[in-house]
Amino acid sequence: MPERPFLLARDPQSPPPGLEGSVVALGNFDGLHRGHRGVIARAQALAKRLGKPCAVLTFEPHPADYFAGRSVIFRLTPPQAKAAHLARLGLDGMIILTFDAALAALPAARFTEEILVSRLNISAAVAGYDFYFGARRAGTPDFLRAEGERLGFSVEIVERIARDEDGTLEAVSSTATREALEEGDVEQAARLLGHPYFVEGVVAHGDKRGRALGFPTANVALDPSNRLRHGIYAVTLEADGVLREGVASFGRRPTFDNGPPLLEVFVFDFDGDLYSKEVEVAFRGFIRGEEKFATAEALIEKMREDAARAREILARRG
Repeated sequence: MPERPFLLARDPQSPPPGLEGSVVALGNFDGLHRGHRGVIARAQALAKRLGKPCAVLTFEPHPADYFAGRSVIFRLTPPQAKAAHLARLGLDGMIILTFDAALAALPAARFTEEILVSRLNISAAVAGYDFYFGARRAGTPDFLRAEGERLGFSVEIVERIARDEDGTLEAVSSTATREALEEGDVEQAARLLGHPYFVEGVVAHGDKRGRALGFPTANVALDPSNRLRHGIYAVTLEADGVLREGVASFGRRPTFDNGPPLLEVFVFDFDGDLYSKEVEVAFRGFIRGEEKFATAEALIEKMREDAARAREILARRG
């Protein structure tokens, strides 16, 4: 039996075909960390019991960006990456609501009545303990439960999920993950997320400087909100379903031009063509911060060391 396609619906006015009567997991789900996946797993289990599709209901732009009037949130999973990860988790789809003045001002009761019931006709809603919605965030988890009883849909609230390590408890949050990535600590970010931090993008033509240096790179422009520490990382790159290892530089190339931030991936033992391909790059280990070198020769020598170090990190991680 063929797999059901993952469905992506933006601002639907009626239940999207294939997602009728869905169980929806509610939230921003930026990063899809372990806490988020606890909510999603609960929604999937409930959908299976009810025999209904399961989808995530989320918002774009991020509400924090909307209220600030500019990009203030380091987006861990922009919409495209979020959809790809949700598909891998086995969900049936993702519903995106545009977060604008009208949605920000919508009272919580009208959100449940007009969106969850009238427009989406959901069977059930699952949310985390910290999910608030509606104008002035008046829609609490308890309010959502009461609305479910009033309007005829099931509601489950997932309590806080923490990480137990060496006898200590640490809350799993998108904020903690962002802080780790801003320090270049991709290993800590992976522990919080429950999976390696990854980005997606299309490989674009660059100035061919890496090729001239003996390190041809696949160049990917990341989401402008990305605040990953500039530096050198051990990475894996997936394209066309094939996973390859490599070393990557993310930054402004201070030795040459101090230009806009760019991710440049040197793929080990590969001489094929990745131009215009959609790739996923996962960060497996931090090697060093970005540096400015006096000569191209000094940079090349350091790049050789970086590549060797990346191979060691990737070999250790299997």
